[in-house]
Amino acid sequence: MSVLGIDQITYVSDDLPTCRTFFADWGLTLKSEAADVLNFECLNGCRVVVAALDKPGLPPAMEEGPTLREVVWGVESNTDLDRYAAAIAKAPGFFDATVEGARRIGCIDPNGLAVRLQVSRKHAIEIDCGAMNTWNDKARINQPAPIYERATPIEVGHVVFFVTDVLATSAFYRDNFGFVSSDSYPNRGAFMRCAPDGGHHDLFLLQLPSGKRGLNHVAFTVRDIHEVFGGGLHFSRRGWETQLGPGRHPVSSAYFWYFKNPAGGLIEYYADEDQLTAEWQPREFEPGPTVFAEWAVDGGLDGNTRRQKNVEGPQGKFLTEKK
Repeated sequence: MSVLGIDQITYVSDDLPTCRTFFADWGLTLKSEAADVLNFECLNGCRVVVAALDKPGLPPAMEEGPTLREVVWGVESNTDLDRYAAAIAKAPGFFDATVEGARRIGCIDPNGLAVRLQVSRKHAIEIDCGAMNTWNDKARINQPAPIYERATPIEVGHVVFFVTDVLATSAFYRDNFGFVSSDSYPNRGAFMRCAPDGGHHDLFLLQLPSGKRGLNHVAFTVRDIHEVFGGGLHFSRRGWETQLGPGRHPVSSAYFWYFKNPAGGLIEYYADEDQLTAEWQPREFEPGPTVFAEWAVDGGLDGNTRRQKNVEGPQGKFLTEKK
């Protein structure tokens, strides 16, 4: 028995019309809307809720303004819910109720975030992905690699938070829900996956010297590196601002592209992360720019020219003017 992954997240924002356009451009499907809430879905049924800041009944905020208020993790069965409910019964804000016709349990984690669990509503999907030809393995024969006009994210793959106490918060997820360590920045950052077998991390906790608490980013899984690029170019064409990317993380090996998000923090397309098992031995890294990104494009790519933005000098001017 273990947590299966993220089933739903709930943002709050003071600008729902902008968020409606933003997440539709991101590639999510709008399933329903009301004056104070938007409900989106990824391809496998993972839900993204965006609520008005003043909507009644929301969990408490861990920081002011637009941010995440709640992360709902999926489990396999009601037996799992019983076991986890017993583990957190004495935790602050313990919650056990029926939500949208199904049982949901939870509490408040040491960083002030509302953590919930429910029997997963996600469903298996079959989709075509771009195969990669390497020297040893020619997986793509007589077939060009895909070019994506836009991204359609499969699910919310991981969430990242600034925390005031990385040791206490990581212990909370380890001791109560069985999360395991993948890698770490000693006493600074914890990369954690929700089961021994799985992607490199479902949760990353980062403690800053300033003591800042809140959302860093939410990452959406896409099919392959080509969809990272195609999705990012489409999003750039739609006028949304890159924070960093495209690029590649050396710690998880994933390709990424980060954008600024009107619902709080950053938002990321990513693909091709490391897959780990119980035999994996966690590593330790000293945080720094080259540990965060093996390589990255500062300012992003222009969605129309397909060239780096803000390139200076004669050669850069030539590249951005030629199409």
